[in-house]
Amino acid sequence: MLLWLNIAQLILYIGLLALAGQGALHVLAGAGRQRNLFYQLFQMVNRPWIALGRWLAPRALAPRTHPFVAFCLMAALYLAVTLAKIEHCLAIGVEACR
Repeated sequence: MLLWLNIAQLILYIGLLALAGQGALHVLAGAGRQRNLFYQLFQMVNRPWIALGRWLAPRALAPRTHPFVAFCLMAALYLAVTLAKIEHCLAIGVEACR
């Protein structure tokens, strides 16, 4: 159980950092961001999460908000997995979680 919680937490953490990196490059790179190799890499890594955000977002929201919806969803999932991991570690003993 602890292994699966760690894997889920790691996948969410990588996705959150990639979305944060893409957002930072969106601001810093300006109009030339589509030619930036790292921005393209972040887009590729974030494609599944943004598609999930697009699917969950209401139709009234502009497409530019889908990455923000994906970030909020992933942050909530990361928090839920972290809380589940804490609960599991308290149940089996903190020493067993190391």
